[in-house]
Amino acid sequence: MDELLGLLRVRVKRGVNLAVRDTNSSDPYVVLTMGQQKLKTHVVKHNCNPEWNEDLTLSIREPVIPIHLTVYDKDTFTVDDKMGDAEINIQPYIEALRLRKSLQQLPDGCALKRIQPNRNNCLAEESSIVWKNGKIIQDMDLRLKNVECGEVRIQLEWIEVPGCKGLEGEE
Repeated sequence: MDELLGLLRVRVKRGVNLAVRDTNSSDPYVVLTMGQQKLKTHVVKHNCNPEWNEDLTLSIREPVIPIHLTVYDKDTFTVDDKMGDAEINIQPYIEALRLRKSLQQLPDGCALKRIQPNRNNCLAEESSIVWKNGKIIQDMDLRLKNVECGEVRIQLEWIEVPGCKGLEGEE
């Protein structure tokens, strides 16, 4: 399968209590990878609670491939330090998207599905998939793994692409 289904906008909002990798702080940035795609945010200097508010857009061909998020500390003279990682399971979000044609009558802000944190996901707290302004969005607070502390807040939003197959033809 190589047909484009649509685009997934991942808004990388902010980091919370990220690990210190330099003397008193860090210079964090986020890298998202999905299959062969790799996107990154800008670097926020000297900040363990950075505000990125940056949109990274992934092309979705196979909606079962997870998204990997990794936080790094930018270093000038050495290899960038890893500050933790998380895996984003987009399956619950994709399932909600497949229902969107029947959601037009729902009130704005209506929660379609709630996902609880567990051992199989990186959620720091409950995540809701919500019908908002005619779109389906999901906010997530991801607890970073392989590090002593840190969370990253993101938001998912689907973008329809004219002429693409879309999710309706997917099963």
